[in-house]
Amino acid sequence: MAIDLTQDGHVTTIRINRPEKLNALTLAMYEDLGRAFKAAKDDDSVRAIVLAGSGARAFCVGADLTESIPALAADTFDISAWDPAHLKVPGFFKPIVSAIRGMCLGGGFEIMLATDIRIAAQDAIFQLPEATLGFVPAGGTLVRLVRQIGYAHAMEIMLTARRFTAAEMAAMGVINHIVKSDSVETTALEIAHRIANLSPAAVQTIKEAALTLQDMPFAEAFRQEAVLGQRTFTSEDAKRGLAAFSRKGK
Repeated sequence: MAIDLTQDGHVTTIRINRPEKLNALTLAMYEDLGRAFKAAKDDDSVRAIVLAGSGARAFCVGADLTESIPALAADTFDISAWDPAHLKVPGFFKPIVSAIRGMCLGGGFEIMLATDIRIAAQDAIFQLPEATLGFVPAGGTLVRLVRQIGYAHAMEIMLTARRFTAAEMAAMGVINHIVKSDSVETTALEIAHRIANLSPAAVQTIKEAALTLQDMPFAEAFRQEAVLGQRTFTSEDAKRGLAAFSRKGK
């Protein structure tokens, strides 16, 4: 299977496994990736996800140019069919840590933008080459990138279509940490396990708030923040956490 799932405790790793083609995504792989995300979302034992590519040469170089892109160009395929793989779906609030080695291009870059914490190898390369080919990065990037980082940085990445280093991506705020290539997945897993040891209710509510409150007017956002906060204060996780805190204080 070109999309692999493995579970270690409360952490699931989703791996794009086509290293001989730099983890380029076929139409079938896009479907399988969407199914993998849904499986992780629906499994209550999963509290955090690591997304990785197989091999050191590439995280993912996006859609397979011999199949997926021609189907889109011929107008025989609707890109919205890839929404589950690009996480352009409502209600996905489990945290995702991406482990990026090698090339992270096109659709691979777009899928990375759907993750929450990004760990990259020192020699990782990033690019949105779509404008050089006559189309645009419409797998979530046109919406996400200008909301996640500064406008000028986002426009430079999209409009120049040039390749960027991991250091440049970190300076622009696209990635969180740069480590040696052989430490990328270990670091991503450590972060994922740290998150998985926290309250699932709190963690998922934080992500829900980050994704849903940012475009609301302040007054409405504050009202909704209070609703989300009250939901966690009265959750079973909070009751257990406060009880444990009380015991420590005695």
